[in-house]
Amino acid sequence: MKKKKHIFRKVLLCVLGLLAVFLLFSFIRHRVLLEGEKDLLTPPGQMVDVDGHKMHVYSVGEGDKTLVLMAASGTVCPSLDFKNLYPGLEGECRIVVVEKFGYGYSDTVDRPRDVASLLSDTRAALKGAGMEGPYILCPHSYSGLEALYWAQTYPDEVEAIIGLDMAFPETYNYTKGGVLVKPYYLAQHGLIELGIGRFFSDDTFLPEGDFLSDNEEQTYIALVNRIGNNIDVAKEASDAKESAALVASGKKPDIPVLLFLSEKKLDGSRELWKKVAYDYAEGLNSVSVVELDCGHYIFHYEPGKITEEIKAFLNER
Repeated sequence: MKKKKHIFRKVLLCVLGLLAVFLLFSFIRHRVLLEGEKDLLTPPGQMVDVDGHKMHVYSVGEGDKTLVLMAASGTVCPSLDFKNLYPGLEGECRIVVVEKFGYGYSDTVDRPRDVASLLSDTRAALKGAGMEGPYILCPHSYSGLEALYWAQTYPDEVEAIIGLDMAFPETYNYTKGGVLVKPYYLAQHGLIELGIGRFFSDDTFLPEGDFLSDNEEQTYIALVNRIGNNIDVAKEASDAKESAALVASGKKPDIPVLLFLSEKKLDGSRELWKKVAYDYAEGLNSVSVVELDCGHYIFHYEPGKITEEIKAFLNER
């Protein structure tokens, strides 16, 4: 019996030793690759000072209308993620993407990430970049909360909302929350810091569809391996339910709204995701809904349909 225990300990120590060597190799390799990827990370837009830190504001196109594209929680590089929409809209209006702290080329700052803080940063970045409202907000998923809060708090700055499969306050009645949310994200970021993500296929992390150039794909993956699920993203997810409650306590905006809905599941049900959207829409004075048979990142799958609907919506304003 003692001999078996001794053999087990030796095997366990060997396994742990091999794991330690692998993690050390992965970490060192990761650091070397990070250094080599720096040349890929030149911001294509403006780097704006917000409270002593830098936020990236990217814009394309010209026109009387300004569309602010607002990314989902955890989207690594919004300025690249929305690229599918630029060709169809940049001839009609100015398109702006503000990358929140912890996203894309912006700094990671480890500070409050509730919806009020997010909005404060977004408005400051737009002002610093010389962008003026009123804006047409185009939120995807979680950023729907920020768009609604923006319209509630600064109604003169918001001309309309175009929901790109956006979330609503009630959405977060059906999502997990609690003290484990932030550790969950930080554990994933810890694995990224160890270089574990580099052993997965790039297709695991790249946006759906074939709309990024080879260089843009390399940049996207470089950002995944540098900032994926960082502390700012973790805090944002951790604060989601409280942010949803804050937005729910305010009035629904009295502005034109265009809602795109996908086949996303909520609490295991596609119908529930749509029901939450339709329930919110019932209290709006001017709303149109377009259902799409595709995944949650709708602009990866149906950019042509979406840009045509948006252009028609803009022509009515």
